[in-house]
Amino acid sequence: MSQRKVDRIINAINTSDGAGVKLRRSLGQSAMARLDPLLMLDEFFSDEPADYLAGFPSHPHRGFDTVTYILDGHMLHEDHLGNQGDLKSGGVQWMRAGRGIIHSEMPQQTAGRMRGFQLWINLPGREKMVPPWYRDVPAEAIPEYDLGGDSRLRLIAGELALGSGAITAAIGEPFTTAPIYGDLHLAPGQVELALPGSHNAVVYVYEGEVTIGEQTVSSGQAALLSQGESLPLSTEAASRALLIAAKPIGEPVVQYGPFVMTSSAEIEQTLRDYRDGQLALP
Repeated sequence: MSQRKVDRIINAINTSDGAGVKLRRSLGQSAMARLDPLLMLDEFFSDEPADYLAGFPSHPHRGFDTVTYILDGHMLHEDHLGNQGDLKSGGVQWMRAGRGIIHSEMPQQTAGRMRGFQLWINLPGREKMVPPWYRDVPAEAIPEYDLGGDSRLRLIAGELALGSGAITAAIGEPFTTAPIYGDLHLAPGQVELALPGSHNAVVYVYEGEVTIGEQTVSSGQAALLSQGESLPLSTEAASRALLIAAKPIGEPVVQYGPFVMTSSAEIEQTLRDYRDGQLALP
């Protein structure tokens, strides 16, 4: 099998979103910093309540999926349809914005560490106006697979030779982009994972350093990978990283803030829908 290598490194930059939540953004910091269909990846990590307490008050989305993965902390999700999700340490929420959703994500703690990630995955044009939905999966429902030598993989979504991810099982039907989302806990040594050759893939290191092929990737860096069918990883010290992959869509991406469509005309219609209260009708 051909091995994947690092094509490009994106260094995460400090920024803020919502009502001032401090975070680091790798994918999505510019239109050139994407990997079809992966639009954006944010890491939030703070022990200071002032950095996260204001949270993400009510805001709209249309045209893509958001995936929120909490390592530490407690976040409450509410949407315009009256749904609620209580996201705690180790849990994940997968939300399909589809034709439109208005929601909030608010911390439910006043002290301690808030740490996690939010990923945006694009939808094909024919799926951008589907009804919205979401799934919450608690930490204990996310399967962990042994990679050997004390390394392991928490598989949030996707199908690998190791097994199926939590969201894949919860949804019970295939995603067009067949996303793979895993949290790698790597012990010193080497591991190799088989990946579908049809997928674009990125590794985001958030603790330690991981070597892919001959390229070392440090914490806060997203490594965009070449094509291939296997992913060789090695570390000299315990490290953690996200593995994210999906089938490319190959369509234009036109983004205006929280709206992602395939043309400027669709964005203009989305803005009219939001102005007129038609964005998120049930």
